[in-house]
Amino acid sequence: MAAAKATTPDALGTGRRKSSVARVRIRAGSGNITINKRTLDDFFPNVRDRNDVLAPLIQTEKRDEVDIIIRVHGGGFTGQSGACKLGIARALKQYDGELEEALREQNMLTRDSRMKERKKPGLHGARRGTQFSKR
Repeated sequence: MAAAKATTPDALGTGRRKSSVARVRIRAGSGNITINKRTLDDFFPNVRDRNDVLAPLIQTEKRDEVDIIIRVHGGGFTGQSGACKLGIARALKQYDGELEEALREQNMLTRDSRMKERKKPGLHGARRGTQFSKR
């Protein structure tokens, strides 16, 4: 029977933003980030979205110390990048409890609760009414 190798357990975190949900897994590594089996640059072509995803890692200076695997679905690019950001922050907190203060300081552990407002009856959208007609 082979001896069990000692590995650090993976840290998990779930992030949500708008209608997007991201499941994040962090393990010790060299800084690789995989999102839906694609690289970070390939998945998020927009620099703002990439910076959003990297923000918790840069804040805690763990960018080159951990490998991250993310599965994200739902919503658009902005929602998905926000969900990844929250998921990474939560997973980092589980990975190393001492990082919580630095993450909380920048509000990275707080879920953004803003959602799309529902459409109301008799209107074209949530607030857009019908066009006024004089005649």
